[in-house]
Order: sequence, then structure tokens, then C-alpha cells
Amino acid sequence: MVGPTTTRRRALLGAASIAAAPLAMPFIRNAAAAEPIRIGLLLAKQGSIVEQVEYLQQGTFMALDDINKTILGRPAEIIWEDEPSPQGAAQNAQKLIQEQKVVALLGGALSSSALAEEAVAGRLKIPFFVNNAAAREITGTSCNRYTFRLNPPVPVQARAMLDYLKGIGKRWYFLTASYAFGQDIARSFKDLLKEIGGTNVGADEVPVGTSDFSSYILKIRQAKPDLVIGGVPAGDLSNFLKQWNELGMKDKIPFTEIAIGDSDLWAVGPQTATGIYTSLWWYEDPNNNPEDKAFAAAYQKKFNRPAADKAWMGWFAARTLFQAIENAKSTEPAAIVHAMETWRGTDGKLPVYFRPWDHQLVHRMLILGIRKQIPNKWDYFDVLASAPDSEEGLAKAFGSKEESDCKMPPA
Repeated sequence: MVGPTTTRRRALLGAASIAAAPLAMPFIRNAAAAEPIRIGLLLAKQGSIVEQVEYLQQGTFMALDDINKTILGRPAEIIWEDEPSPQGAAQNAQKLIQEQKVVALLGGALSSSALAEEAVAGRLKIPFFVNNAAAREITGTSCNRYTFRLNPPVPVQARAMLDYLKGIGKRWYFLTASYAFGQDIARSFKDLLKEIGGTNVGADEVPVGTSDFSSYILKIRQAKPDLVIGGVPAGDLSNFLKQWNELGMKDKIPFTEIAIGDSDLWAVGPQTATGIYTSLWWYEDPNNNPEDKAFAAAYQKKFNRPAADKAWMGWFAARTLFQAIENAKSTEPAAIVHAMETWRGTDGKLPVYFRPWDHQLVHRMLILGIRKQIPNKWDYFDVLASAPDSEEGLAKAFGSKEESDCKMPPA
């Protein structure tokens, strides 16, 4: 039975609900606005690449600090998952997208992992910026609308070195790792060697994670090449160079490799380091732009050591992605992709941009040589060249749309 007291109580509760209703809506809106924007980071936490990854992730998180962990007026956070294998990397990419609801991905320490992650990003239509891997397939045969890449592909870097290398000699020995990046190096340099009328005097494909290179070094010594073309990753390269020195080969036969990480050579030590390399960035390059110089100074202050090229690569990739999201004024994948495609930067007098037909970043490279006299444990390089050095040179080095293997699928 409903009496006067019950009716009055209901009326009061109803009035209270009506009075509270206008206050509830702003609360709900504020809660939604405070929902963080999540960015996924896929970088190996184990294996031969971990020294490079230390710098990649430090640069990435510095870029987040630079924007006060805020994107589009909302809190922003980075969720870091491992790349234990290509299959594991793909699973973690899917986990970040479907469970953590990230709006974009960064990463790809090794080419094999990046290719697996790229496939997931394309299938699930989430922007992915590859910040390290250099295999040509990423912006070539495996390209998709949602994947962008920082490092120039292997053939571009190989050709940038050709003038220096053919001056050394035309009898080359190949020592490359049995994964996408190493195989791409072997293929690219063998093509160039044929182009210049050179001779392949030997080739070994070694497993990733090789710790003992002595048998390969003895074969190289016996073959007596003019030059060794290397294509082994990170920690493997450090092991090779240490043993190269121990077996008396330093300064006997020149060694070269593309896309080298500063940390790989720092791990070798000044007495052992040798070779000619390509890199996207060096902390003491006098041609660095003001933003890069500010990053180098901030990194030095934070970590009490110079910024490795991989730190810059992590920072640059994350910073560019954050800028694209701000420019898009949205976290919708299609809007971010469009903002990445129309993003523009500068490096000195040269433009920096993503090509619309394959999403490869066009950016100058450095050709670096190890100094004969290294003054300290960080300062290893002489800049032999900045290549290309003009807009026309950039376009020629990176190739045309017609030369590209990328057949970009529709959005």
C-alpha cells in the first residue's frame, strides 16, 4: 500500500534525481575527455638488438615528455611490448590494438619483426611508424596504407656508399645474417658489384645471434678480398669486430655496413672499432638542425652521455607521430594517416617528408668513417659525406614511383 509518507519520499527522490541530472552530464564528458590516448611501442626486450633498443625507447619516451604527456588536450601514454620473434611481435601488435586500444604503433627493431607487425597494422587499419628496420620490403612489396618507415631502405643506403666503396676495390666478400635485413644487404650489394664489374670472392650467411665468427674470419683472410660487406645486427656486429681485431684483421681488410648504430661501436671500444658506415644522424654533425641540436643537449643532460643515432630515431619517429595526431585533430586512423602523408619537415636546406605512394620518409644520410685516433669512448666518427646533398639528389637516390615495388592498396 502506498501512503502519504511513501509518496512524499518518491517525490523527493524524483526531485533530487532531476536536480542532479544537469550535473551528471558534464561529469561524464570530463571523464571521457580524460581518457588517455594510448600509443603502442613494439621493441625487442631480448636478443642481439637490445642495446640499440635501449636508445630507441629512451628517445621515444623523451618525445612524450617533450609534449608533457599530452596529445589533443588529453593525457597520453606509451605501452611497450616485446618483439620476442616475428610471430610473437605480431601477437603483441594485435594485443596492443585490440586489448589496449592504442591509436597508433611505433617500433620494429628488426626487419623480420617489423614485417610481421606491418601485416597486423594493415589488417586492423592502425597507423604504424617503423622507427628502425631497413629491409626494402617494408615500403616495397609489403607496403600498406597504414605503415610508414623512417630508415631508408637497404638499396638506397647501399647506393649512397657506392662511390666510396668502389674506390677501395672491386673484390668483395659478403658476411650477412640469415634474416630479412641481412639478406637484403647481400642482394643489394651484389647487384651493385655486378653493375661496377666487380668480383664476388665469397659469401657467408650466418644465423642471428652468432657469437663465434672465427671460422668466417679465417675464410675471409684466405679469400683476400678488397672489402668485406657486412650485414649482421647490433650485438652480433660488436662480437664480429672484436674477433676481427683479435685475429689481427683490423686495418688489413676494410669493413663496411649500412644502418649502423652508434651503440654497436661503443660496445666494441676505441681500440677495436673500424669501418665505414651509413647512419641517419650523428650527435656532433655540424649540419644538424636546431631541433636536433636541442634534443642532443637534452639527452646529454638527462642521461649524462651523448645521444646515439637510435635515440634520435626513437625521438624523431614518436615526435612526428604526435605532431600528425595533433595536425589531424583526431585519433581516427584515416585522419592520422592523412596527416602523416601531408607532414613536412626540414633538415638544413633539404625537405623531409613521406612519399605518398609508399610512405617512405625521404631524409638525407651520413656516410661515416671510424677515426684513426678516437679521442674518447663516444666520439668515433668523421663525417665523410652527407648524401644526398640536394633535392634532386634525394629524389634520385630514393627512386621514382615507377621504380618502387610498392603497390599501395586502397584505404
